[in-house]
Amino acid sequence: MYDAAMKNYPYVITISSEKGGVGKTTLATNLAIFLKALDENLPVSIFSFDNHFTIDKMFAIKGQKQDKDVSDLLLETPGLDLLHTGQYGVSYIPSSGALSGLKSSMKGPMVLARLLASSGISGVLIIDTRPDLDILTQNALFAADQVIIPIKDMASMENCRNIFDLFDKRGMDKKTLSLIPCLVDERVKFEGMFSDQKTLLKAYAINRGYRCHDTYISKSPKVEGLNTNPEGKIYPILTHARSTDVYSQFTQLARSVLQEMNATTEPRSQLFHQWLTAEDTRKKEEFFARLSGVKSHCIMCGSPSSQAKSGITYFYETSDGSDAGFMEERCFSRFLLSSIYNLPQGLPADDPVRLMLQDTIKESAFAFKPVSAGRGTEVECHRFDLSGLPMSSKAYQPGELAPPLDTLRGYGETLRDAFLFVHPITTGNPEAILMEENYRAFAKLKRHIAEQIC
Repeated sequence: MYDAAMKNYPYVITISSEKGGVGKTTLATNLAIFLKALDENLPVSIFSFDNHFTIDKMFAIKGQKQDKDVSDLLLETPGLDLLHTGQYGVSYIPSSGALSGLKSSMKGPMVLARLLASSGISGVLIIDTRPDLDILTQNALFAADQVIIPIKDMASMENCRNIFDLFDKRGMDKKTLSLIPCLVDERVKFEGMFSDQKTLLKAYAINRGYRCHDTYISKSPKVEGLNTNPEGKIYPILTHARSTDVYSQFTQLARSVLQEMNATTEPRSQLFHQWLTAEDTRKKEEFFARLSGVKSHCIMCGSPSSQAKSGITYFYETSDGSDAGFMEERCFSRFLLSSIYNLPQGLPADDPVRLMLQDTIKESAFAFKPVSAGRGTEVECHRFDLSGLPMSSKAYQPGELAPPLDTLRGYGETLRDAFLFVHPITTGNPEAILMEENYRAFAKLKRHIAEQIC
């Protein structure tokens, strides 16, 4: 059993529908209040990716200072630091009208899951979404332990398919998805087996393999009046519509949600945190494994790498992975200028040709590959831009390219069937190239170059 009040991992409920006007926000806000009423010890929080600020109007306490909002959550501020104590015992994160500008920075649909896993928020967290399947909604869907999809007609039923298809595409468990007929007009009756709207909608949903809640939410003029009144306030069903069927329906829905939550041993945010911890451990282990294989000195001048970090600007690795290390900028540039570009020794440091070539070198990757030729072994020197586009190539005698070529020497001074790949790096923290994302990009470029020269 999941004790939501005792853990710093939220049990996430996302309310989502691509169709507007189905009662999505009414469902989200009132479900939060009913959950809190049923279990006053249960922390209940809510935020919205929509820009209508209904949540703020319902839960904000007069005079409350709101200097941060849900956009700050997406900018890595811990969720617990953004929560405001709200009315009816429900905490909330203030809404934002500037979320559209953050969509492009959302790298995939699991960003929110990561943020909530480390948010420090406990109990139940309800997320209200926009009526679309943009990247913010996708993040809210994939972070959820329960997704409640309100439907009020066949159009909203048809739109459900897009959410289910999205879960299929991502290989996500569709058991988290459930439909609930909402804003049902009980005055509408039909002839035959399906005598009313809720029965008909549920029948269509079940026929398509969708899971439905046992209850539904009726259309109610009294409830509609809670959102539109002379006071300009938004009142909850719990306190202002006790005499309606909707009150009983929300009570039943909240109990169903709590029952499902209590049957959960670990919420998705906790599982994601465990995965992140394991991933972090794996990345660190792989980083140190790569670092342990790096030579401790510059292969050009022999000076210890630890004493020359500010001058290190190149990382090298052989294609067979047997040798790797760092080179100082002045060493590798001097080698290229004299051995590859044939510039005379003693050329002034401010010579225009020298400066131009040095700039070219810093924006290039190099591959040195031994090849068999009619007169023996030669070494091809290939220059590429940093996207892997070939720029130049020329063959040299092995003796002309020492000491870099020493990294490819095997037994009996023969050269191995491999190539040496040299790539520029950012100074200051040269080991950063060995971190997973950077090293993955380096390895990808190396493979791309191997396809061209091998």
